[in-house]
Amino acid sequence: MNISIIYADVSAESGKDEQDALVQVDAVRKSLIELGHETSQLPATLNLHQVESDLGRIKPDLVFNLVESLAGTGRFIHFAPALLEHLSLPFTGAGAESLYVTTGKILAKERLRYAGIATPDWMAGSRPALSNMDFAPPYIVKPSWEDASVGLDDASIVYDRENLTQVFQEKSKRYGSCFIESFIDGREFNLSLLEGEDGVQVLPPAEILFEEFPDGKPKIVGYDAKWETGSFEYHSTPRNFDFPENEASLLEQLRDISRQCWDIFGLRGYARIDFRVDQGLKPWVIEINANPCISPDAGFVSAVHRANLNYGRMIERIVESAILS
Repeated sequence: MNISIIYADVSAESGKDEQDALVQVDAVRKSLIELGHETSQLPATLNLHQVESDLGRIKPDLVFNLVESLAGTGRFIHFAPALLEHLSLPFTGAGAESLYVTTGKILAKERLRYAGIATPDWMAGSRPALSNMDFAPPYIVKPSWEDASVGLDDASIVYDRENLTQVFQEKSKRYGSCFIESFIDGREFNLSLLEGEDGVQVLPPAEILFEEFPDGKPKIVGYDAKWETGSFEYHSTPRNFDFPENEASLLEQLRDISRQCWDIFGLRGYARIDFRVDQGLKPWVIEINANPCISPDAGFVSAVHRANLNYGRMIERIVESAILS
């Protein structure tokens, strides 16, 4: 097949999370070639007329969609699949609606709450009425439209209402629309899902460990933990796939909720569900990641390897799911 890899155009000034798109493109391209496909690479911008023109020139049989943002923001992530749907071009991963809803954190939380799946309490708005907030601290302030832990750092955790307004205003000024969420001070799990011939497969669960975190330091997977390779956070948040037998029930609960999320959000191809688990062992869904990062060192790929699959087979299955959709 002739497969075009579409991704967000990046510049030297782009953040490390955006630059990572080039790593994904290279890895996907190599795998597609090894699988016998012809490939082309198409950087996308907000000039969708140009993207449409380029696709008309290339005439791909299928598009491998790696667009995670446009113009430096995740708010426009659904533009690429929306264009591809308009052109009736088959493409990998989630559709436009699924990407829009899962990237919009408030939309995702509303859908989770409606479906009866536990997600931490939240308050949104340009000026949240803190006097009406009915959940107690600690809080976490998050950008509403960003992925890859953009905007998350130790300062995102607020332990009293007195400082909440200031933190919210500072984050909103830098990252745009933000919201306040109840911070679940517990463990963090990632559940990766990969579609196959027999439906969706839940890959081995991973827990993010917070090793040697000093007292008082928030146990979160912030931007530094994901992207700043020289940071304490990056080296102190390894993934663990080995669990004692007495946690089998918890892991099965996480798997079951992940499958429900796959259906609720109409996910396709591959996805990752992020959880916090509180002291009472109750799982809370904190994020739905449609089309998660598939760089060779990404958490999703680690789960793929743990399931005794290689990178090439993962790419093959993602392509197959797009053909069958």
